[in-house]
Amino acid sequence: MLFNSFTFAVFVPIVFFVYWFVFSKNLRLQNFFLLVVSYVFYGWWDWRFLSLIFISSLSDFLIGIWLHKNSDEKKRKLLLWLSLFINLGLLGFFKYYNFFVDSFIEAAAKIGVHLHESTLNIILPVGISFYTFQTLSYTIDIYRRKLNPTNDIISFFAFVSFFPQLVAGPIERASQLLPQFEKPRIFDSEKAKDGLRQILWGLIKKVVVADTLAIQVDQIFNVTSYSSTPGITLILGAVFFSFQVYCDFSGYSDIAIGTARLFGFSLMRNFAFPFFSRNIAEFWQRWHISLSTWFRDYVFIPLGGSRVSKWTQVRNIMVTFGISGLWHGANWTYIFFGLLNGLYYLPYILSKSKGKHSEIVAAHRFLPNLKELSQMIITFSLFAFSIIFFRASSIERSYNFIFNMFNNFSMNHAILLQWLQSESMILIFLLTGVEWLQRNKQHALEIETVPGFFRWSIYAASFVAFIYFGQFESTQQFIYFQF
Repeated sequence: MLFNSFTFAVFVPIVFFVYWFVFSKNLRLQNFFLLVVSYVFYGWWDWRFLSLIFISSLSDFLIGIWLHKNSDEKKRKLLLWLSLFINLGLLGFFKYYNFFVDSFIEAAAKIGVHLHESTLNIILPVGISFYTFQTLSYTIDIYRRKLNPTNDIISFFAFVSFFPQLVAGPIERASQLLPQFEKPRIFDSEKAKDGLRQILWGLIKKVVVADTLAIQVDQIFNVTSYSSTPGITLILGAVFFSFQVYCDFSGYSDIAIGTARLFGFSLMRNFAFPFFSRNIAEFWQRWHISLSTWFRDYVFIPLGGSRVSKWTQVRNIMVTFGISGLWHGANWTYIFFGLLNGLYYLPYILSKSKGKHSEIVAAHRFLPNLKELSQMIITFSLFAFSIIFFRASSIERSYNFIFNMFNNFSMNHAILLQWLQSESMILIFLLTGVEWLQRNKQHALEIETVPGFFRWSIYAASFVAFIYFGQFESTQQFIYFQF
């Protein structure tokens, strides 16, 4: 079930009404209802894969209890490995089996050994990367004695399958989300109103901006050969896709967070206006925050983090970014995307300047200074360059795109002017302007302090933009559903 579908627009009000008006006085029934509707939400895509969520949920619920009761470190480690085997085994089979088999066959062919292809037609379950990491963090934290397990199986199953963030995050930690299932929830109208505002902004980013950009991006990236495409067009293709991915994924996160607030839950922030970052290190603190912090806590720090020698730090960074790239998909392009961003990150590790900025850019000024502006442009350009590998279907296609981007480059003012006047570019400028003005907020429509007339004018303008500019002819799936 897609957030930008008519089905979801009908589904949420019905669930909201039953949740608050029928089951509000019984927490256990309320949680059981959320569990049922979450399974309906996921099963709407393909009910067969509900078994995978059930297996992950049941195994980690039981393993969590056994870990807590067991004091023998060898047995505890064995239980942890069992959780890793079950969860990563399912993820590896459904997401990476064909990739590794095909890669092995190709590698063997290069040394003259020709093997028979035996890949399977395996369907990738939607959201498996997200809920697998969410349930894995539960058992790992119990193993580390940072978390006590729950004995409430309904609450735990609802935590794993909570429908607003089930398919594409944010990837929640049990320590933050699970307690919210275990205590009574009281309807808060102000939080619900803010949730609706965030949902509206998320829909605008997805249906208006991302889906409009998708049309141009597909035209630029999907040509048979890039040799006849002007370099300026290819550069703009990378820029457009950067904004498409951002609006598509952060739009999903906004809808997920806003929907959760309607039901009395607080999910973690997943995007913090990353295109206003002043370096790559800050960028990855603001982009897909739930995944970045997951890899920091469960991969980078266990490897030794930055409290080791320089070369070990380099290894830790490259391993973490390489795995994060592989997490995105079973293709060498994703791994290269991750490794390239790891290379971007190395100067901040090696210079002991982690690039952290606790303050918002131009916090007390309307406009950034020249240094800040140049830093943001450079950071965005580095990301936009790496995103070419994220979008291309192969490393070879990525190379051809980049080669022709520079080889065919000439400042063709007619082509540039045509693109600058395009609907896609106008939407990018409007989006950037709105988010710049709201960069100290949780989301761009956090305007509860604005006087009533102006606030309702903004709502009306947003709704008109959603209806008038939205791409409704064919409902576009969210990009991160494939991960």
